[in-house]
Formats: sequence, structure tokens, C-alpha cells
Amino acid sequence: MTTVTIWNEYRHEREDDEAAAVYPDGIHETIADALADGQPADSSLEIRTATLDEPDHGLPPAVLEETDVLLWWGHEAHDEVADEVVDRVQERVLEGMGLIVLHSGHFSKPFKRLMGTTCNLQWREDGATERLWVVDPGHPIAEGIDEYIELPETEMYGEPFDVPEPDRLVFTSWFEGGEVFRSGCCYRRGNGRIFYFRPGHETYPIYENEEVRRVLRNAVDWAEPTGGKGGSGRTFGNRERDRD
Repeated sequence: MTTVTIWNEYRHEREDDEAAAVYPDGIHETIADALADGQPADSSLEIRTATLDEPDHGLPPAVLEETDVLLWWGHEAHDEVADEVVDRVQERVLEGMGLIVLHSGHFSKPFKRLMGTTCNLQWREDGATERLWVVDPGHPIAEGIDEYIELPETEMYGEPFDVPEPDRLVFTSWFEGGEVFRSGCCYRRGNGRIFYFRPGHETYPIYENEEVRRVLRNAVDWAEPTGGKGGSGRTFGNRERDRD
């Protein structure tokens, strides 16, 4: 059984009428539906959700311990995430949990901690058209996607993007204003795989796009621990040679 936890601030959808109209049940529920879409009846995927205002932000130790892949969407309340929860997320990624960071989650505490940089960028919110070009068509996250995904209205993110050079770059975005952006970045930290995926503004129905939903499903499959829960089980520390 693969356990996926979808974390969302769940603030915009409760406080902003425009966001509520697009995601009336919350972004986390739409993403949960995207992951469940097309799954067979006997699917081994267990999907959970967690939100900022729950105790422990919905991520107590027991939940993270059982989570194979964590998806993270945050925007206006990054600073409200408790450092002890960030510590838990970082530890679990190093142990082998997959982490998928979405849109404005680039500025979240867990992602900045794991990247070791500011993760800052340029942005413009004007409903620009975006073409999300597949630049690594052989990567599993791009499976089933054509040359590009076109999003008719979205928020622009532009370079420079202050993150480490990705291990693999799957998508590069072009916007009608001429900007470009590294929109699908793969990393490895410890035993865990991390994927940053740019699309997903709260007032545009990005997560209803079938190709975006396909990318999310592919990313979960890719980020799942390769050695089962807890990763590959590496051992560290003093290891003296056995003697007779």
C-alpha cells in the first residue's frame, strides 16, 4: 500500500470568493481527485489530506511515518508552519519519503530547508498563457505528455529561480510575455526524491487540466520510496569488522 498525503494551507479557498469558486472543497481535495482518477478498483494507493489549521498542521509523527509521498501546496502562510513540523518533513525525506512541492510551495519552509537557498523568483499575476515544454521526454514524470502542456491563463513565474541546479529538468515554461522558467525540477536529498512542479495558482483551475493531473500521478509514482516505507534502509556510523 502506497500512502500519499496531500498538504494544503486551505486558507485562500475559505477567505477569497474567487479561489472558493475555483476550488470549493479546497485545492487538496481536487488534487486527491486527480490522483484517484483512473485508479483501478483494487488500487494500492491510499490518499490522505492535511491542512494548516489542524493540530500539528495535520502532520503529526504517526502520519508522516506512514506517508510514502507528501504533496505540499502553500502560499500566504509559510511562516505559520511550525519548525518542529518542518524538522519532521526534512527527516522523513532524508529517510526516503518522496516530496512533491507545488506552485508557490517553492517558498515553503520545507522546500527552502531542503534546497539550502532562498528559492526566490520573479512573478507576475496577469493571467498569461503558458506553454509547459517537455524538455526530458524520457523521464517517467513526462510519460503520456506530448511536446507541451498549454495553460490559457496562469500566473507567471520567471527566472532567475534561486534553487540548486536540478538533477533532472523535466519541464521548462514559456509565457506570452517572453519569460521562461524551470518548472519541473527533480532532486535527491538523502534517500528521498523531490519534484518541484510550478503550475497551480489558486484562482485558475490548473488542477482540473487533464495533462497536469497526469503529471501529478506520474510524479507520485516516481517519488515513491524505492526500498519500501523508510527508503533503502542504509546504515551509518561505526562498523567494526567482525573478529573471531
